[in-house]
Amino acid sequence: MGATTADRTPVRRLTVLYDADCSLCAFLRDWLMRQPQLVPLELVPAASERARQRFPTLDHRATLDDITVVGDAGQVYRGPAAWIVTLWALREHRPLAHRLSTPAGAPFAKGAALAAAKWRGSQWGQGQRTQWGGQVYRQADGWSYDPGQGWTYTTPGCGDGACATP
Repeated sequence: MGATTADRTPVRRLTVLYDADCSLCAFLRDWLMRQPQLVPLELVPAASERARQRFPTLDHRATLDDITVVGDAGQVYRGPAAWIVTLWALREHRPLAHRLSTPAGAPFAKGAALAAAKWRGSQWGQGQRTQWGGQVYRQADGWSYDPGQGWTYTTPGCGDGACATP
């Protein structure tokens, strides 16, 4: 498979779309802004009017599901790749980004992304929107939260254990 123009284009600026309603995301936003940057980072609330104007072709609902980073040439990074490219933009963390981008480092990057998603999920409680493992779940979609058991899923229409089949 050949490289695309975006693959060959140097990244000169990155926009990090973050969930402004998430305390961990806000903490990381503040931390990122204090770090010396080799590649300038712009942090924009995900699914905001500003994000929609800047990136009209993005699925903005999906940007709330998982960290999304957009390069100045249109590159889109999600999940662990977004975490890695963000670290790559930071002077003191670029060597770590290189290690995490290898086959040996990839499980650590994925684990960090999943740990952040798990923490986020625990913070949403019984709210309308809950993050877990990179997916947005709503109670109306069959998800419910019990503090003793955590999140459980019941197929809609199957609460009594008898599901209709088409």
